[in-house]
Amino acid sequence: MQDRLPKRDEVALELTWRLEDIYDDEKKWEEELARITEYADKVAAYEGKLADNSKDLLAALKLDEELGLYIDRVHGYAHMREDQDTANSKYQGMKQRAMSAYMYASEKEAFISPEILAISDDKLESFYKETPELDRYKREIAEIRRLKDHMLSAEMEQLLASAGEMQGASQKAYGMLSNADLKFPSVKDSKGEEVQLSNGRFVPTQMSKDRNLRKASFEAFYGKYEEFKNTWAAMYDGEVKGRIFEAKARKYNSAFEAAVNSNDVSPKVCDSLFESIHDNMDKMHRYVTLRKKLLGVDELHMYDVYVPMLADYDMKVTYDEAKELSLKALAPLGEDYLDVVKEAYENRWIDVVENEGKRGGAYSSGVYNVHPYMLLNYNDTLDDVFTLVHEMGHSMHTWYSNKAQTIIDANYKIFVAEVASTTNEVLLYHYMKDHASSKEEKAFIINHFLDSFKGTMFRQTMFEEFERKTCEMAEAGTPLTAESLYEVYLDLNKQYFGADMISDPQIGWEWCRIPHFYYNFYVYQYATSFAAAVAIADRILKEGASAVEQYKKFLSSGCTQDPVSLLKIAGVDLTTKAPIDAALNVFGEAITEMEEIMK
Repeated sequence: MQDRLPKRDEVALELTWRLEDIYDDEKKWEEELARITEYADKVAAYEGKLADNSKDLLAALKLDEELGLYIDRVHGYAHMREDQDTANSKYQGMKQRAMSAYMYASEKEAFISPEILAISDDKLESFYKETPELDRYKREIAEIRRLKDHMLSAEMEQLLASAGEMQGASQKAYGMLSNADLKFPSVKDSKGEEVQLSNGRFVPTQMSKDRNLRKASFEAFYGKYEEFKNTWAAMYDGEVKGRIFEAKARKYNSAFEAAVNSNDVSPKVCDSLFESIHDNMDKMHRYVTLRKKLLGVDELHMYDVYVPMLADYDMKVTYDEAKELSLKALAPLGEDYLDVVKEAYENRWIDVVENEGKRGGAYSSGVYNVHPYMLLNYNDTLDDVFTLVHEMGHSMHTWYSNKAQTIIDANYKIFVAEVASTTNEVLLYHYMKDHASSKEEKAFIINHFLDSFKGTMFRQTMFEEFERKTCEMAEAGTPLTAESLYEVYLDLNKQYFGADMISDPQIGWEWCRIPHFYYNFYVYQYATSFAAAVAIADRILKEGASAVEQYKKFLSSGCTQDPVSLLKIAGVDLTTKAPIDAALNVFGEAITEMEEIMK
């Protein structure tokens, strides 16, 4: 770790993303920002006309598609510019202006869905016959009509659209407090040397072999979050209340039902996940027991969760080495796949290292008609290698989908969004394990897989339980205070980690730092996607070209079918518990393999 984070202008150019591929001159951004308003007004001119004739319906949908292209570029550019330096007031302003333009457009186009819903089935069929060009929008129209029972009048849809920016205030406030305003202290390691904490550096300190550093950073880090506990609680309460408001307005029984229905997924998929996880909790507790044994500690604490279980082995991987590893691990997906990965590396699709003010974590963000982008905070750990291939999986999913589909059909549902990323991770795991140069290296890689599995299948399901429980509390009228949220989270932590883990009191404040709690029931899809990815990677490695072909068809399908049907293209059926149970069995087998190696 460096003594201090570099400022943005101190980062090597080749380690930054090239946003100039979107706009090589920010005057063009200003021009297209203005076009959002212009095109939104053009769309609005068709209000009251969509049911009159097929030509007007087609014209309005064409304009709305062009409007979507402008919004995608303008907002994508502004949010990535801000993320590279969240304290930069210029890009804060650009993102706010982009968001305001988006909300203006949302209000202006809010009449489209209600008017399409008002068209009778017979009349709509006659429109398709009269104007074959409408076939381009057939899937979009069908999706609108699927949600018929939850759509409102044009006036009410406009009102909800205008409330959208206000409902995003909690997420925005969370981002600014967490990334820009929250300042962490320095802590001392066992040698008395100071280490500066940050959101990006917290997990690396928790992976340190220096237990004194882990304990000090754990306590200081969560102590800083606890310091603002009432603010975090108020922001999260605002997020939940916004979801409940919209769910009630759209006549759903709960905020959760509204969230999953928007993805065309049954709530039973998540309920089955909970059931399978709880039925297999013994495997999670076995993992915790193994961790305690291999670390050789009398008491296992929450600051012992991230450190590798192999006390005398470590693995550092430079970014260049990680790129080479990724190309070898992803080779089963074919040369055409690898060619795009190489292009991402060579043409600066990736913002690689942490700098002062940069958003923490990692993500992939697609810009239609340009290419995907990836944000990383690379720190030379094995975990960072897996994060690289994870985000590359997202980007490749976006790349294949954008190449094969129009902008209206390319935007795959969140439910399948984590499948490609996790498939990449599983392929990397198998490659690295099979090519390990020693027993210790193999054990280190299995350790990483176990930790990843724990973090994805179990931890994300725990997050989802927290989200479900707290939303149900709010729906029942129970106040979401800092203390009540703390109690729910700490209790879940104890259930999931079991008797061999000391659930330190500070861990009850972990909910404060999880950005996904502002993503409207996103997290359970990490777990279902992980289960699907284990099955897909297994097919690719065993069956070769035929499985790869089916997988690429899935990647190219965008949102042309419901998510569960799309996964069936790749050979996974999530209407049953079988893929989840099978993945949990793989976890159990990996624990057994680790136990055998470490005998």
